[in-house]
Amino acid sequence: MTTLHPGVDVPTGATYLPSTLENVLWGRLPCGADRPVLSVDAGTEVVVDTLSHEGILEDQGRDPAAFFAPHDVDVLDDAVALAASDHPRTFGVDGPHVVTGPIEVRGARAGDLLAITLVDTAQRVPYGVVSNRHGKGALPGEYPLGDAPVFSVFARSEGDHALMAYGPDDDRTVRFPLAPFLGVMGVAVRGDERPHTVPPGPHGGNVDISLLTAGATLYLPVQVDGALAYVGDPHFAQGDGEVALTAMEASLRATVRLDVVAREDAVREFGDLVGPLARTREHLVPTGMDEDLDVAMQNCVRAAIAVLQARYGMDPRHAYAYLSAATDFDISQVVDVVKGVHARIRLADFA
Repeated sequence: MTTLHPGVDVPTGATYLPSTLENVLWGRLPCGADRPVLSVDAGTEVVVDTLSHEGILEDQGRDPAAFFAPHDVDVLDDAVALAASDHPRTFGVDGPHVVTGPIEVRGARAGDLLAITLVDTAQRVPYGVVSNRHGKGALPGEYPLGDAPVFSVFARSEGDHALMAYGPDDDRTVRFPLAPFLGVMGVAVRGDERPHTVPPGPHGGNVDISLLTAGATLYLPVQVDGALAYVGDPHFAQGDGEVALTAMEASLRATVRLDVVAREDAVREFGDLVGPLARTREHLVPTGMDEDLDVAMQNCVRAAIAVLQARYGMDPRHAYAYLSAATDFDISQVVDVVKGVHARIRLADFA
């Protein structure tokens, strides 16, 4: 496949935002004081390059060409440039993720919803990395094994699947399906303090919901006029939970559509949202978040009851019963300080 360096094979006439130094933040998310790097009308589709943080971090040498050299692969020019730059970031204080943006959506007002639809994804490179580092993940203190603070596994993509070698001599291979999505999609917070990229929240950010593949929409309460949207943390695949700290992290070129839902329409459709809510072709996906996984689950159930009340006029007692009988509640991730739970409410049940 062609490596999608900045500007390579961009569709003719596309509104395009490359992940070059002037268009990204590293380790922090946009806030209301940030200036947009692009301004668009609501309903615009934007082709956005995103960068994986794997291979550019300090504990991996901050030299992606050297990090990936044993695997004989092409390394993205923008990854090399970012790693070699003095782009503002403090190791050990800021997060690892690279986000592209912010994008002003003209006409978006605080109190509206911003709808970010992932229209399409394209692999920028045919490989990715899964890492466990510094005693983080679902089993801190048990992994990574040995004295090394970071354990990274290289995986190649072939068509719709990935191949990952395992065993002492890398002589065996496991094959699993790809489902590309963006782990980070969000809107700017109020004020002049940029949030850390790791914990998700009402602004979205690092929600890491693997259902949000092409065709899915994430709805986020707008906090500042213009919304100031951003995307990042690209994945080729992730299991719910993301237990080892990262999933198959790999750079994507994403086409996203940015729509605005006026507050009165948003309340009628979804109730008074206080956090992210998604919609796929098959499901409504309310979310719950908290540092305590039990509380995250409770918050998700409350959000699901509220959306069923607003959208379908269900009595809350009946909504509670329906959710127990017919809805799956999945763990989005347990590794981002603030843990996430999302529900899958079947749209067909209310057809």
